[in-house]
Amino acid sequence: MTGRPELVRVDDSTFDAEVIRSPVPVVVDFYADWCAPCRVAEPVLLELSSRFAGRVKFAKVNVDEATVVTQSFGIHSIPTYLFVAAGMERGREIGPLDPVAIREMLKRYFPTRSVSGGTPATR
Repeated sequence: MTGRPELVRVDDSTFDAEVIRSPVPVVVDFYADWCAPCRVAEPVLLELSSRFAGRVKFAKVNVDEATVVTQSFGIHSIPTYLFVAAGMERGREIGPLDPVAIREMLKRYFPTRSVSGGTPATR
């Protein structure tokens, strides 16, 4: 382990294992390489992945490469952030977010006492 923050790259073949069956909550960043707001968000997500290491996983899905997952979740705008815990979609946010906003969403969608309820995040 390097100790460096890491964003897990996820595609159609790894989404279920990395996101749906993850033992920890996952923030999924739907992005594209050509999307300027998406590139601006990456350092924020890296910092948060370091801060929440072991408690929250941060994953990235390239919408141009993972078309099955992108379509199955109805992603039409990027960046879109999907908040998934215990295989359930807890929420989603669209558009660029600052670090404070993302931390507030983590508290809202992944409360520390419980992560019950939500919509199944299956394809």
